[in-house]
Parts: sequence; C-alpha cells; structure tokens
Amino acid sequence: MSFSIYGQALSSRLLIGSALYPSPEIMKKAILASDSQVVTLSLKRQNPNAMGGEQIWRYIQEIVNVKQGFLLPNTAGCKSAKEAVTLAKMSREIFATDWIKLEVIGDDYNLQPDAIELLVATEQLIADGFKVLPYCTDDLVLCQRLHDLGCQVIMPWASPIGTGKGLMNPYNLETIRLRLPNATLILDAGIGKPSDACLAMEMGYDGVLLNSAIALADNPVAMAQAFSLAVASGEKAYVAGLMPERQTAHPSTPTLDTPFWHHHGATK
Repeated sequence: MSFSIYGQALSSRLLIGSALYPSPEIMKKAILASDSQVVTLSLKRQNPNAMGGEQIWRYIQEIVNVKQGFLLPNTAGCKSAKEAVTLAKMSREIFATDWIKLEVIGDDYNLQPDAIELLVATEQLIADGFKVLPYCTDDLVLCQRLHDLGCQVIMPWASPIGTGKGLMNPYNLETIRLRLPNATLILDAGIGKPSDACLAMEMGYDGVLLNSAIALADNPVAMAQAFSLAVASGEKAYVAGLMPERQTAHPSTPTLDTPFWHHHGATK
C-alpha cells in the first residue's frame, strides 16, 4: 500500500539520507537499492551552486530522476529558530521544494532537538507556506503541539542520531501513534538494525527515515535492500493484524475428547 507526504503519493515508506557513505558511487547504488523515493540532504553540505559536492549533487539528481522521487532538504546543524528558518528559505530557493525536514538542535552531546526553538521555527515556516517535517523527540505533548501548528507529518526519534540504539522507548512511540491517529508518523534517527524499522512499522508508523545504519554498514547496498524488505514486512504485518499478547500459554493444537474426524461425517 502506498502512503503520502503532504498529499504526494509514494510507493516506498523508507526515506533515506545521503551522508556518511564511503563514496558517492556507493551512496548512489545504496539509495537505488533501497527503493526509496525521498532523499534527504543538507544545504550546508550540498550546495548545487557551489563547486563542492558537485559529484554528490549530480548523483542525487540522477537518483531522483530514476525513482521519480523527491528531495527533502534539512536544516541539520542549526541551533536556533532564526538560523533554521533562514536555511529553510535558502533551501526552498535552491532545491525548488517547499518540503523541509526541520532540525533545531538543543544539545551537542546527544543532538537532542530544542523543543522551544523547534515550535517557534515550525510556526514561522508554516505561515510562510512550507510543508514542515519536524524532527523531534518521542515527547507526546511536543508532537501534539507540532500537529496543532499544522504539521501533517511528524518525525519522532527512535533514539539519538547516529547511535544505532533502536527504539529506546517503545511505550512513548506507541502512545504517540495512539494519540495522533490522523498524523503521518515517520520514525527518524537512532535506528540500527532492519528489525528496528520493522518494529516501528508493526506499531503502525507510516514510514522510517534513516541514514547511518545503511551508510556505515560493511555493505551499504545490501543493507539498503535489507531495510527496504524490513519496512515492507512490518507494514504488511500491521495491516494483517498482529495477534494480541497473552499472559498465559494456550496450546496451538487444542485437545478434544474425540478425534476431529469423528466430528465430520459421523452419521454415515
């Protein structure tokens, strides 16, 4: 089943970053292998009007063309609402999209988002016509505030960026899903294994965004394929409906007083 971001239908629920790969060639192969249609990039690293990163930018353009995909500029590295808003406006002009992955970092140790600055920047950008995809913690109230401001898509973290620790607080993530049934929820950051992505999808999340787990794998191309399968598998399991957990054991083959064939055709 497809899903959409701000009304744009997508065939893949995996969104992927373009940083940290061993080489531009491996980045291109890995992103293509992931089947993702959305590629994130930072203006601070990828300025198509500058000479630096020219090869990476060309590869990203080729990927987007092949996949009929979309760029998702981010404000990585920004530490204030003012800085993030300025960078978002520059990104919109250069990359020709009003999508913005909004990041406002509040702490250098664990790269935790600054909730207050994030809300300020979100309000300003939405008023300016942006379609904001905010990166935030797994704080329910913060996610509710972002949704109230007009964010159709919200991206709580699984755990701090680049840690690979997986879903640090499944209860919080499940509660966000339960309390915001109409929001598009994309789990972002901290995912280390394909099983982490599968678990998020089994919870009912709409998508997963990751970078380091693929880029830093021994074989990024093979890992990209593994994550693609994991996301698809988790989504199918959620749609199929997981059996409820039980406190006690139940035999998978119930015992009856008589063999089952005695219940069929017994009158013959």
